[in-house]
Amino acid sequence: MIDLARVADRWRRYDVVVRDAPFGLLMAVVSLLPALYGKGTQVGDLPLRPFDALAFVVIALECLPLAVRRRWPAVCLALVSLGFVLDQIRAYHVFASNAMSVALISAGAHLERHRRAAALLLSAAYVPLAVALDRLGATEKVEGYVVFYLTLVLAWGIGVWLRSTRAAEAERRRHIAEATRTAERTRIARELHDVVTHHVTAMVVQAEAARYLTAAPDRLDTALSAVTDTGRRAISDLRRLLDLLNPDHDTDVRMPSVGELHTLVEQTRRAGQPVEFAEEGTPAESAGSAEFVAYRVVQESLTNALKYAHGSRTEVRVRYGEKEIFVEVGTDGSGSRTGAPGGSGRGLAGLRERVDALGGEFSADRRAGGGFVVRALIPAGSPS
Repeated sequence: MIDLARVADRWRRYDVVVRDAPFGLLMAVVSLLPALYGKGTQVGDLPLRPFDALAFVVIALECLPLAVRRRWPAVCLALVSLGFVLDQIRAYHVFASNAMSVALISAGAHLERHRRAAALLLSAAYVPLAVALDRLGATEKVEGYVVFYLTLVLAWGIGVWLRSTRAAEAERRRHIAEATRTAERTRIARELHDVVTHHVTAMVVQAEAARYLTAAPDRLDTALSAVTDTGRRAISDLRRLLDLLNPDHDTDVRMPSVGELHTLVEQTRRAGQPVEFAEEGTPAESAGSAEFVAYRVVQESLTNALKYAHGSRTEVRVRYGEKEIFVEVGTDGSGSRTGAPGGSGRGLAGLRERVDALGGEFSADRRAGGGFVVRALIPAGSPS
């Protein structure tokens, strides 16, 4: 069995001249068939002339240049036009004269420079052709020449339309590619922010606390061990993220889920943040990407708690319903701001985008008595 897809793919790899040549050769061969004598385009209605040696030259001029109709459309149009003029003056009316329309369409579609000059030159050349045919005894009336000229204009217009359509499609694909790249860059930036900011903030807080424990070696060792463990988790999460970005890697890369919230809360506690954690219900089997988004909401909220309310009592509540996951993280505002790097505002904006993408609700507000609260209602049932 012939693999047509493979044959077509191999054919497309050939140079455009090679791919266009068979059409011109086929038209030349067909023009030599006796049954098609006098079946070509006619202007002026001169009496049909039998074939002679010049007729073969005319056929070659009209057909063979079609091989370069996309590579050198101006050359193709000039040679085909010359053959067409000879064909009409000598009244061969070979089938190959139909190539004039093909050459005009190709020129309108592929000619890059001097397009207006080419159109004006061809229009000006048509007048001497009509005068010459009339002097040779053509019976065509003026309106016949006008109709034929409009036919040539139509062929050129079809080529121009194809050109504009191709350009519009290229522009559309460019916009799609640019939008895809922008979305991908945004996604990467959001993932890096979630992973790096949380771990680095925890490490900074732990390192700051360790500075005051030099007189207590046991507690200092515990604090430094916590920094080390946080760094290792940061490296692990970054490797997992890089695996996702690697196109050659297995696409089935496990992403964080609500099942890892206990580990996340414990890590935050070891950084010195008093966190109360409560869960209600169990995640639905079809929760899918809702679990991942819920995890990111808790992670970013705890990162902000470490930054802006260090030491403040923090509450994390997660409730699993049949069709949604509700997350609430709040602080009471009794803590202090740490020396961790300031935020860029990308974290909460990224959370809102994630939740909105699943059709959920998100809010982040300050409390009247101090502190802040983040709430997210995330629809479950969007498999990742």
